[in-house]
Amino acid sequence: MVENVAPVVAELEQDDINLLSGVEHGMRFSEYVAREKLVEFSRLTAEEVDYRLDRCEDRGLVERKTIQYQGFKLTFEGYDALALHTFAQRETLEGVGSPLGVGKESDVYEAQSYKPLALKFHREGYTNFREVMKEREYTADREHVSWQYTARKAAEREYEALETLYPDVSVPQPLDTNRHAIVMEKIDGVELSRTKLSEEQVVPVLELVLDEMAAAYDGGFVHADMSEYNVFVTEQGVVVFDWPQAVPTDHENARELLTRDVENIVNYFKRKYPALVGEVQIDDLTAAIAGDEFEELAAYAE
Repeated sequence: MVENVAPVVAELEQDDINLLSGVEHGMRFSEYVAREKLVEFSRLTAEEVDYRLDRCEDRGLVERKTIQYQGFKLTFEGYDALALHTFAQRETLEGVGSPLGVGKESDVYEAQSYKPLALKFHREGYTNFREVMKEREYTADREHVSWQYTARKAAEREYEALETLYPDVSVPQPLDTNRHAIVMEKIDGVELSRTKLSEEQVVPVLELVLDEMAAAYDGGFVHADMSEYNVFVTEQGVVVFDWPQAVPTDHENARELLTRDVENIVNYFKRKYPALVGEVQIDDLTAAIAGDEFEELAAYAE
């Protein structure tokens, strides 16, 4: 867990970082990196490589395996350590606080800095590697794909979407990214799935979510994974988060994904508040979000 890695980062010396970076580089070509290759990749002597490998293995940052050769790979803790080291060097954050949310594809922690921040580590490909390989476009044209690569590409895609959309769309403000990690604004709100809205709030909140989807489309992105678990309800309105699967609006499947997003959100409201949300024509609503005149949802409510 990241909270256990943070204290370890303070103990690491520059040559430890060089060794970890060397293992990271080698994993671009194979899952386990031969010890002999690490001399070249880390630019350390053979003796120094052995010493640093022992230090990093003792701290759980690398894993050793003997196959036809003795190989090493980064653990996710090792990858976390590299990202944390970079953020510390940039003075982006000073430490890692309590978990804010731990899921299948990402872990989010409170970041200790000049103001409350959130630190998100992408985990795509670590526990569900085969599934991610099938689903994510950025793995399609590579012969060898490591879990670090899939996690880093997910972070890059999410950061690009956030940077493009903020502040015109209500998304967390992105502040920094490195490898598989993103530092962003911490949102004070409640997940839509855990929010109990009053009768007067239901349709206005649904409208707010759809308005943000329309603004995102106008800004060039479809979320592509919209659900009640990716929206915060705050005192100011709503905030849409979790953008690693976002696609540009010129993507060949953008309209199909937008339709699915609209359907997911509308169906959630219809299931939870059936007496308050009437029949909604998903295709018409999708067309409105994609650029036609945006209609008031009140027209769809009973």
